Amino acid sequence: MGFRKNGRSLKAKGLCMLSLSNVEVVYHKVILVLRGVSLHVEKGVIVALLGANGAGKSTTLKAVSGLLKVELGEVTRGNITFEEERIDKRNPEQIAEMGIRQVIEGRRMYIHLTTEENLRMGGYLNKDRSDVKRRLSQIYGYFPLLKNLRNKVSGYLSGGEQQMLVIGRSLMARPLILMLDEPSLGLAPQVVKEIFQIIRRINEDEKIGILLVEQNALAALGVSSYAYVMENGRVVLDGPAEKVLENEDVKEFYLGLTGVGKKKSYRDVKHYKRRKRWLG
Repeated sequence: MGFRKNGRSLKAKGLCMLSLSNVEVVYHKVILVLRGVSLHVEKGVIVALLGANGAGKSTTLKAVSGLLKVELGEVTRGNITFEEERIDKRNPEQIAEMGIRQVIEGRRMYIHLTTEENLRMGGYLNKDRSDVKRRLSQIYGYFPLLKNLRNKVSGYLSGGEQQMLVIGRSLMARPLILMLDEPSLGLAPQVVKEIFQIIRRINEDEKIGILLVEQNALAALGVSSYAYVMENGRVVLDGPAEKVLENEDVKEFYLGLTGVGKKKSYRDVKHYKRRKRWLG
């Protein structure tokens, strides 16, 4: 299909902000989770990272953000660079100060604080109080619903409202790279549609790179320019999002479709690992 393997053409052109090169990650010094992962995020581009549970998607994000150390994980081979500076040996605080923000799966927030107090926490590194106020106004522009809920205790927000809140909180710091881990998890289809529309708008307005981890392949590919598919700790397929969406294996194993759009039964799909063409 003419895919650019592991985004090498982006790296060659010098457009890459974030780069993982042959990264291996081990937990507790014995459990190998990532097995030579290479991927690249270009400036101002949304990149989707797809795969089933346990594929290594969240671990990839934590390797970038430095959060592996909290879970007794470490990068044991390869390297991670951001704007040509190696970051895989840095602490999470240092990485955050460089402009990388991760929105962790599960909508984690300060549940006893109000919506606006949570948002302001996202801008705590900014010493310019007037800029924090301007940024808060911009975030409410992306998420008008949050403005109406600004005085409500965040623990009482709905799942969709909480997802908007944690994305907005990360944006308060004006990141250069935003990493989103399963933003559609547990949300109604209409809410998912709204959040992905906002993600696209944020990308267009802010010109920031976004690394989007998702199991909802259709939603992710709908807003992304480039995509990677992971299986068992490896990148097994990558290419422009529209071509990944056309790939027969992606249709079959991530969208549940085959042939001319006929849905496959679980009985047919459950044996997919033995028949994937990209693993041949």
